[in-house]
Amino acid sequence: MDPTTVVILMLIALIVMVVIGIHIGISLGITALVGTWMMFGTYELAAGQVGSTSFFALRNFVFAVIPLFVLMGEFVSRSGSAGDLYRVMNFAMKRVPGRLAVATVAGNAIFAAVTGTSLASAAAFSRLAYPEMINAGYSRKFALGSVAGSACLGMLIPPSVLLIIWGIVTEISIGFLFLAGILPGIILASLMAVYSSGTAMIWPEVAPSTEASGADKLSLQEIISGGGVIALIFVVLGTIWGGLTTPSEAAAIGALGGLILALIKGVRWDGIREAIIDSGKVIAPILFLLLTAQMYARLLTTGGIVGLITDTITGSGFDPNVAILVMIIIWLILGMLLDSGSIILLTVPIFWPIAQSFGYNEYSFAIIGILAIEAGLLTPPVGLLVYAVKGSVPDKSVQLSEIFAGSIPYWILMLIVLGLVWILPGLATEPITWSTGINFNHQIGFDWRN
Repeated sequence: MDPTTVVILMLIALIVMVVIGIHIGISLGITALVGTWMMFGTYELAAGQVGSTSFFALRNFVFAVIPLFVLMGEFVSRSGSAGDLYRVMNFAMKRVPGRLAVATVAGNAIFAAVTGTSLASAAAFSRLAYPEMINAGYSRKFALGSVAGSACLGMLIPPSVLLIIWGIVTEISIGFLFLAGILPGIILASLMAVYSSGTAMIWPEVAPSTEASGADKLSLQEIISGGGVIALIFVVLGTIWGGLTTPSEAAAIGALGGLILALIKGVRWDGIREAIIDSGKVIAPILFLLLTAQMYARLLTTGGIVGLITDTITGSGFDPNVAILVMIIIWLILGMLLDSGSIILLTVPIFWPIAQSFGYNEYSFAIIGILAIEAGLLTPPVGLLVYAVKGSVPDKSVQLSEIFAGSIPYWILMLIVLGLVWILPGLATEPITWSTGINFNHQIGFDWRN
């Protein structure tokens, strides 16, 4: 059968399987195997092709990044350092209007850089920050929105699992992706903090100035624990930024630092063992997804469908701005239905070559994609972060509509930063230039003067 026809049939089959609820990894694997079988005509040849893809994919040293960063986050989370970090942030901002909400944003930004995932941050701060804000008289909608909205920083601020997956799928530098996410992440966190504080100043009834106790003093253990988390982030990202380590080596340093922090906090062997087991439960599905995604990408390449789509779009004179806008809309829609990793694995193998054909900077495009997918996590009716917050807050009377309503301003801020990176790709590439001296001006993207 014609390879292009086979790929189109397999794409349709993949969409159908995902819609009816078959696990995305199984769907990718089945379509890759069956599609390759139909192309080559023999099962043995197809199995050999799929097997070799799997073997060489998992041997890639870069795959060690995900397990090590997940393990680091698990150690820190189990040590209770997230609570200490929140109290340190709260103390440092005691003169700031709406300080509990601002501390939630700051704490989430730092904790997200440890865990690398938004869902972990949402779960942690739903239990830590939400009760404090409610006890201080904060509006329930405002408190829920600050927790859910700022948890999205986990997808952007490095070391983000999504950035790692994007780097593996597209085969570009994960270290450069980490650097590209820093400035947009700082801008987004700053905008969220300004919104939280500004809301408290304009509408004091939403965030009263008389706040919960616990911000007047800190214990030495809280200072050491919270400061340790911040130091760990600087060590991990600093060694990558300074060119001293690869992302995999920095992840190993981070995992060791997380272990030391857990031991200092009193976590013993049983806790360490549970952290390792829980990490495995997180890592195995991710690696399985990446494995089947490699098979899926090989099918697309062998069938020539990516080249056909790229040539059709570029040859038709399609406006590059419109093409990127269509991709963003698709990401937002998929964000209502699927988890972030699955969205990357499904769309990036097709979208990536199209963006390259338009000459858009690869790192700026990656940050745009992450921001769009990140915003999808808060987009109704099925924003996964909203459900994570709903399931984690101690108050079971909380409604999904309250979380969605409270997180809308943060969703808008994410789209604003996305637009900034789209218009000014240097926001993503400048940190790479500062660190490596590589100048991206010749790849800045579209000429916005035309």
